[in-house]
Amino acid sequence: MLLTSLALIFLVGLVLSSMVKKLKLPDLLGMLLTGMLLGPYALNLLDPNILLISPDLRTMALVIILLRAGLSLDLESLKKVGRPALLMCFIPATLELIGILLFAPLIFHISFLEAALLGTVLAAVSPAVIVPRMVKLIEEGYGTDKSIPQLIMASASVDDIFVIVLFTSFTALADGGHFNGLSFLSIPISILTGIIIGIILGIGLTAYFKRVHLRDSIKVIILLSIAFLLVGLEDQLEAIIPFSGLIAIMSLGALLYREYGPLAQRLSLKFSKLWIAAQLLLFVLVGATVDLSYALKAILPSFILIVIALIFRASGVWISLLGTPLNPKERLFCILAYMPKATVQAAIGGIPLSMGLACGPIVLTVSVVAILVTAPLGAFCIDSAYNKLLSCNNKEAKQFH
Repeated sequence: MLLTSLALIFLVGLVLSSMVKKLKLPDLLGMLLTGMLLGPYALNLLDPNILLISPDLRTMALVIILLRAGLSLDLESLKKVGRPALLMCFIPATLELIGILLFAPLIFHISFLEAALLGTVLAAVSPAVIVPRMVKLIEEGYGTDKSIPQLIMASASVDDIFVIVLFTSFTALADGGHFNGLSFLSIPISILTGIIIGIILGIGLTAYFKRVHLRDSIKVIILLSIAFLLVGLEDQLEAIIPFSGLIAIMSLGALLYREYGPLAQRLSLKFSKLWIAAQLLLFVLVGATVDLSYALKAILPSFILIVIALIFRASGVWISLLGTPLNPKERLFCILAYMPKATVQAAIGGIPLSMGLACGPIVLTVSVVAILVTAPLGAFCIDSAYNKLLSCNNKEAKQFH
């Protein structure tokens, strides 16, 4: 039954998360373990219907994260960062992809094209892990003097779009189609259209909220509904014009922050409460997609490839930050924060297998291992290192830590 499944997701997820936190590990690991335990590859206690709508539920959770990100994104402070923000969108993912292209054929004996497909699945970071933590840093005043959380948060969202467009191109090629170089044009176009539509909606909503008195809870429902429509609009416009619903959602939130700061701060608090339930759904359902038999077969070679990929990604982050006022500790934090993988890998890791491609099982296995290794490790590194590597502008938070 659907309700029983939801109850198990929330209750078992909360219990395992608290147990994992007592071991000084990120609660995210407990949620992933809950999904693996309750999912179809272990105890099989989840209703098949909840697994069918799992992608939609995971998208809902992503929307909540990105709205929260937008409502905390100070565009003025992001302008100060400038060039590195742009470079962080593309260079780390590109270098990681190159690393996988060089080493995956040697480790897994796959073709160059199959390695490219695997690389595009692996090269994305996880906004679900990064964004809530960067919002927390902004609230506590860590790294905000140099806009470090804003830099990471904004870059991570564009990084995902860049990688997903590459993945779409390579899957078409692997499926016997032709590589369409024009598809690369869709990356800047989708970002631009997303920003424009987000700004237009943001201006309209700001004017409406200033003119019409509504409870903040009603405003949250309005924002969520518009965000869901934007995600749906992305699919509708696919054949007409490239458009990123996720970028539009962030732009909408960022414009509200700029034009109506006090409201944006209040709404951000509301979304942080929603996120408690949303993250349980997101990571438990990601865990439920993990086929344990696949994961155990190729865990060691997958782990080796992921370590190599992360070294290439780290060098990409370092290159992106050259010539910035960031000190070595702050650059190290950016490298650690740009490590976690989860949502994109969970969303697209199984597509090559469902298409019947020969490399499908390998892509899925490496995606799963990447989630299990980098999501908890990245979350742990951010949580344990931010107050040691970043300077704090908030005196109260400083005293607390």
